[in-house]
Amino acid sequence: MKNVIRQFLRLEASGGIILIIAAVIAMGMANGPLRDLYQSFLDIPITFRISTLDISKSLLLWVNDGLMAIFFLLVGLEVKRELIEGSLAGRDKALFPAIAALGGMLAPAIIYLLFNGSDELTRQGWAIPAATDIAFALGVMALLGDRVPNSLKVFLLALAIIDDLGVIIIIALFYAANLSWLAFGIAVVATVFLACMNWRGVDKTSLYLLIGFILWVSILKSGIHATLAGVLIGFMIPLRTKKKHSPLEKLEHGLHPWVAYLILPLFAFANAGVSLSGVSFSGLTSLLPLGIATALIIGKPLGIFIFSWISVKTGIAKLPNSIHFKHIFSVSVLCGIGFTMSIFIASLAFDSSHLELNTYSKLGILLGSTVSAVLGYSLLKVFLPKKH
Repeated sequence: MKNVIRQFLRLEASGGIILIIAAVIAMGMANGPLRDLYQSFLDIPITFRISTLDISKSLLLWVNDGLMAIFFLLVGLEVKRELIEGSLAGRDKALFPAIAALGGMLAPAIIYLLFNGSDELTRQGWAIPAATDIAFALGVMALLGDRVPNSLKVFLLALAIIDDLGVIIIIALFYAANLSWLAFGIAVVATVFLACMNWRGVDKTSLYLLIGFILWVSILKSGIHATLAGVLIGFMIPLRTKKKHSPLEKLEHGLHPWVAYLILPLFAFANAGVSLSGVSFSGLTSLLPLGIATALIIGKPLGIFIFSWISVKTGIAKLPNSIHFKHIFSVSVLCGIGFTMSIFIASLAFDSSHLELNTYSKLGILLGSTVSAVLGYSLLKVFLPKKH
């Protein structure tokens, strides 16, 4: 299990560096002579057709609705493994990062609403600063090398995984379009079928993915965001079988490089290219971007640290081995890196009919995430023991 976690951390950290490069390239293209080429690339129409099934979307929407479902499939696999055998197995292990994650979602949302709660339109973006980008956060932490204790890395991993799970629930509950009951009914049947396969001990991953594809299409057509299908599929794939092998870990290992090195960088490239043309100083300092940036920079660490401190002082949870509160605070600042996850929620909160709000929300995310990365790295560099 330790080898699995170590491999995951290494992969996500290196993926974080690629994410940064992809985001910088996107910003450069969106604001340079290649901006038309960049936009044309995102607008490429792609049609998937089987018999009467016809799904036509632009490349950007295929990335956000399709490829991100694969990312959330990986998240579902990770959450299930961690809950059963990993860093979240057992009450004591799961409680501390779970309480911290709860604070890390509540406080940023409250701070955002203090800025934007009075406006009916911008209020919809309350969940934007609730997310943590695990790849970016681990990528920044990796810059400190072996000075970072493994228990601190596992805490960040567990916190971010629970955070992702919370965000998935938020997406399902608050960012669904008009519901198609027929498609929703098919999705329910597909989910029950997957659960029965798991209960009966079916270990053919291909069967889970086939039914999972039906689930993805039906959720997509229902109006609920299709990424929810990914997490449901991940939960249904068995961790262990009677033959003592793990379909879950095999699929997880197979997906990791594709997600870390292709899907997330492509998502960053497709969504981080914010055109600054027409962006005014008054717009940049408006309540929307300021609310997001403040929620990420201040709200995220405030919520995580206060909830963590209270849980330990009241005896509800315990600090992980070799970790002090100064380390928890440093990691909580690092969790203000919302980037890809926050951009994803922003694209749901402010769709193509609200392009200006989408642009300013992305600028707030980029500002808040950058400041959080620099501050988090600096604090860890100061507080972590020096290696001689």
